[in-house]
Amino acid sequence: MTEISEVFGFIKDFGFPVVLSWFLLVRMENKLASLTDVIGELSCNIAAMRGESTKRQA
Repeated sequence: MTEISEVFGFIKDFGFPVVLSWFLLVRMENKLASLTDVIGELSCNIAAMRGESTKRQA
């Protein structure tokens, strides 16, 4: 009987945080992917703007 309660103790102590972390990472994965795309577009736009500003000064 003690072994079963030890197993449940491990599940309670370690299982819940692992499952919660996994759930949150899965939910945030799409948001992180879209943020990565937007940051890439932003860097391209900044590079294009810098190119235009140097052409205007020349």
